[in-house]
Amino acid sequence: MALDEFLAELDQLAEAAAASFASVGDASELEALRVKLLGAKNGQLKGLQKGLARVAAADKPQAGKHFNQTKQRIEDAFALAEQRLESPGTDQAASDFDATEPGLRPRLGHLHPITQTIQELKDIFGRLGFRVAEGPEIEDERHNFEALNIDPSHPARDPLDNFYLHAAGYAADPEAGGPGADVSPWLLRSQTSTVQIRVMENTPPPVRIVSLGRVYRPDTADATHYPMFHQIEGLLVDTDVTMADLKTILRVFCSSYLGEEVEVRFRPSFFPFTEPSVEVDMQWQDGWVEMGGAGMVDPNVFRAVGYDPDQVTGFAFGLGVERLCARRFGITDIRDLFKNDVRFLQQF
Repeated sequence: MALDEFLAELDQLAEAAAASFASVGDASELEALRVKLLGAKNGQLKGLQKGLARVAAADKPQAGKHFNQTKQRIEDAFALAEQRLESPGTDQAASDFDATEPGLRPRLGHLHPITQTIQELKDIFGRLGFRVAEGPEIEDERHNFEALNIDPSHPARDPLDNFYLHAAGYAADPEAGGPGADVSPWLLRSQTSTVQIRVMENTPPPVRIVSLGRVYRPDTADATHYPMFHQIEGLLVDTDVTMADLKTILRVFCSSYLGEEVEVRFRPSFFPFTEPSVEVDMQWQDGWVEMGGAGMVDPNVFRAVGYDPDQVTGFAFGLGVERLCARRFGITDIRDLFKNDVRFLQQF
């Protein structure tokens, strides 16, 4: 048999098969047609395969390749027909589509109110010249306590007030002896002040940063407390930085975030890592709310990171992101922010 004649017969069969598969009306008809064309014993394609033996030896590679291509074309036509029969009414539904009818509004997601708050805080402090710094949420005692001038006897280091991680190889009490006794235990950071220590350890002054992130304290959850919450920590270190600079920055921030009508007050307080220290309260709409603490960086903190307290001064502040978010959006219970109730979250 001539090669041209064999190839023509294959093409004719493939075209006829495609037309036949496209016109079948049900599954039983489709299966009968498949057996007729692709049957292993008496199928039409099987019959044409016998013609390969009559093709000249030099033409057999081309003939065999074309035969395989023809078989694939027929199988593809069968698969399309099978898919069409499994989805009845598709063509009819498409023809009945009315483009003038009102559509269904898609349900779009949006950022969580805490994420919205964090992004806005970054934007405000960015305009005030602060860059964003980040740090790990699992910390050692040096960065979480020691470098922040919190001595071992301070109640802030009490195991009941922190989430310590007693990992293998680390002793919970360095004085207890045993493997890892000379290594400080790890804990979930209780404040974002750890980031300012890490930045100052690796950055010569001047420094002007804010860090935002999760912190952890085993507090009982109520309307204003949660075991996991977010803080924004600010740090400015330079020459001749004063408490007046700190108060100015915080007043500008509060008016930028909550509006010109907000009032800010500073109450004397004590923190191991700042001296003097103040509590920052804001009055907005219905009363005063404590937002965080602030003060001038204690000289011992500068010494811990290798700064000379005779050459530089600075201030630091830490504010609760959830409380800022609640004041902004009129939320009365911060626990609602963590319940993942879409009905509540979609309001913001």
